[in-house]
Amino acid sequence: MAFAQTALDTAPYAVSLEGIRKSYEGREVLSGLTLAVRPGEFLAIVGASGSGKTTVMRIIGGFEAPDAGRVSIAGEDVTALPAERRHVNTVFQSYALFPHLNVLDNVAYGPRMQGASRSARYAKARQLLDLVHLPDAALLRPHELSGGMQQRVALARALANEPAVLLLDEPLGALDRKLRDEMQRELRRVQSELGATFIYVTHDQDEAFGMADRLAVMREGRFEQLGTPANVYDAPANAWVALFLGSANTFRARLDRRGQPAALTADFGAIAAGYVATEVGDGDRALVVIRPEATTFEPALPGAAPGPNRVPARLVDSVAIGPSIRRRAVTAGGQAFEAIAQRGETVAQLEQGAAVTVSFPPAAVRAYGDEPTA
Repeated sequence: MAFAQTALDTAPYAVSLEGIRKSYEGREVLSGLTLAVRPGEFLAIVGASGSGKTTVMRIIGGFEAPDAGRVSIAGEDVTALPAERRHVNTVFQSYALFPHLNVLDNVAYGPRMQGASRSARYAKARQLLDLVHLPDAALLRPHELSGGMQQRVALARALANEPAVLLLDEPLGALDRKLRDEMQRELRRVQSELGATFIYVTHDQDEAFGMADRLAVMREGRFEQLGTPANVYDAPANAWVALFLGSANTFRARLDRRGQPAALTADFGAIAAGYVATEVGDGDRALVVIRPEATTFEPALPGAAPGPNRVPARLVDSVAIGPSIRRRAVTAGGQAFEAIAQRGETVAQLEQGAAVTVSFPPAAVRAYGDEPTA
């Protein structure tokens, strides 16, 4: 099926938000929000509950009006337009399929409301059912489908009107883990095949990292960082983002000298850091963040000289979780470190209680201003 992209091809952005503000009962939930989504992009918005993710989606979709700011879709100012006049469709966590209609009629409903002929709307519906790998389910009713199949039908129905932008608000929240993994792959495949613009809201970071071209990390009504999943995870813009996304080893240290690497001193020894935030000055205390994937435990060698990023500790536990091995070690002063390795990797054999050396490369060490809220 040819996906309608004429407007997007000539517009700089599929969606742009400029200075969006929104308050409910005197409480500001969006604080001058700005966002630009490129045509054909899969953008995921992640954030804690109450950060404003769903409000952003409702404003883009036309279900809510901003108190201030501008919403543009495919280059057109749609701020004052109602939802039905925007070239946008939304897929919610509840599939909202019509129980009295079969799958084919559910998918064909949108084109029918637009006045498409019977043959045209059914031809499009069958193409979309092929696209979501449900060609044999056309005559079934929604209650005869599994949760994953119902979600695919909801996706096909949302795409039937060929929207310029598809909004997906926690669409996989009702599915079990295995179905969610399957539907993540399906959503990414469909988006890639159509070249469509998807904006996806989720609190599940694994979903966002696994599907998105870019992540927008929200906190209290504003975006803290936008970037590729790898960039946002490996190079968080601030301490809050670093601690919100994934897991991290953290401790406080004093900045002794900037440079490449920078020199810091922690309670347990010298630290060499590849990144120090600009707000940290010489002599200041910083919050140091290191991902567990960049942390390794090795057997301690008697008489080995201490050095930067080599911390003596004792192994306190080791757990195999799926394909990963997670280990935790604690220094004599009580500082805990976690290391995560994949089972296929070469990992030192260590017994619980063994003396170990915790190490990490300077490039993986990031020091931030010590935000109390982080």
